[in-house]
Amino acid sequence: MNTMIVIVGGLGILVVIIAVVIVLGGRLKQGDSSPYKRAKSQDILFKQANKRLEQNPRDPEALVIVGDIYFQEHNWNAAFKTYEILTELSLTNKDINEFEVQRRYALAALELEKMDEAYKALLLARSLNSSDFDVNYNLGIVEFQRRNYEKAAYMLIQACKQNPEHPTALRYLGDSFVNLGKYKEALPLIRKAIDFAPTDKECLYTLATCYFELGRIDQALSIFLHLRLDPVLGASACLQAGIIHITQHQDVNAIQDFEIGLKYEKTSSLDVMTEMRYRLATVYLGQNEIGKALSLLEVIRDNNPNYKDVSVLIDRYQELNANKNYQIFMLAPSADFIALCRKIVLSYYVQAKVKILNITNKSEWVDITTEIETAKWSDMIIFRFVRTLGSVGELVIRDFHARIKEVKAGKGICLTCGKYSEEARRYTEARIIDLIEKEKLMNILNVVDARINSSTAVSHK
Repeated sequence: MNTMIVIVGGLGILVVIIAVVIVLGGRLKQGDSSPYKRAKSQDILFKQANKRLEQNPRDPEALVIVGDIYFQEHNWNAAFKTYEILTELSLTNKDINEFEVQRRYALAALELEKMDEAYKALLLARSLNSSDFDVNYNLGIVEFQRRNYEKAAYMLIQACKQNPEHPTALRYLGDSFVNLGKYKEALPLIRKAIDFAPTDKECLYTLATCYFELGRIDQALSIFLHLRLDPVLGASACLQAGIIHITQHQDVNAIQDFEIGLKYEKTSSLDVMTEMRYRLATVYLGQNEIGKALSLLEVIRDNNPNYKDVSVLIDRYQELNANKNYQIFMLAPSADFIALCRKIVLSYYVQAKVKILNITNKSEWVDITTEIETAKWSDMIIFRFVRTLGSVGELVIRDFHARIKEVKAGKGICLTCGKYSEEARRYTEARIIDLIEKEKLMNILNVVDARINSSTAVSHK
């Protein structure tokens, strides 16, 4: 009697195991990915399957059982290894659902950040079934991460057709269009994604980018300002807000944006921080805050010596920062610049009487017409001050010569912090025009204050 009970009990357990195997096998064939809770019978099944795998590590039915359980319990390492074997077996065993095996293998690989394995498996799964949301969605994300934005958009369009209310799919599709420069197409997708996920700050940032590129500046700025305090997107939002304020000639607001953004250095990318410093430095240079600008530019050069024109700016403005008169000559307001030019004219000839007859201020230069009287000679001389670090061409010198002839001056002296072109030099060879370049002008700027003070002291005596 006892023997009979044992036999019947054993047969009962065997029936349960066979039934569960059939159910799990059918689930894998049909691609069912519904949540799975382990019951006692499944624990028994799991143990039995593992015993079978001890005898044969490539037992397909046992692998199907343990793979399904690992996948449903999010044991990604174990699931990945199991489905890796099943992908090989599915090539020759038609009882295994190859699509579902490749799909689950890809999803497990994604969870483990095994991107190459995931990408290959997703491509193969899609070749077997092109209408599965998970495959199209995840393949779109992977293509996006690989910067294949055209392919990403194609896959995500398919995913959004299958699930029109999936916020992340909508957002990545919108982001793909943004990266393709299709801001008009991206805008409604991003808005819809925000409707489904209003707390998605990245989506909100992309919306601001679309507004900016479509010329809706006020709406873009409003969002960027809102995101300035976000711990993740704050730095990028500050950068964009600052750029907008620069275009609106609101330098004070731009400085505030960039200074807030620089506080995110520990949590932001080096690229964003570098561009932020560069933009802030250019604003400071525009306000003649050369010391502050140089500090930022030197940090950029330490991190990236070849970034834009940073090295050129440092070389140029270090000299400006060290020489007050040079700084006035190149950057000061017009009134201060003309005052410096007057000092140069008054001290250009030692122990001479100088009478300033006329000052002509143009955007490109300043002309000062003078009468100079020394112990040995007297004459009318015109000084032209050209405010540039670049090349002064022949046309400027021809115009200067015409001015000299017009007022019947005896000589012209042209001064610049730049250089003269070869054509300009040749033009002055037979004419009484002195060309003063940067090196000689710097010598003048270094001593002009001392000369003026000296002549003033002599006149008081």
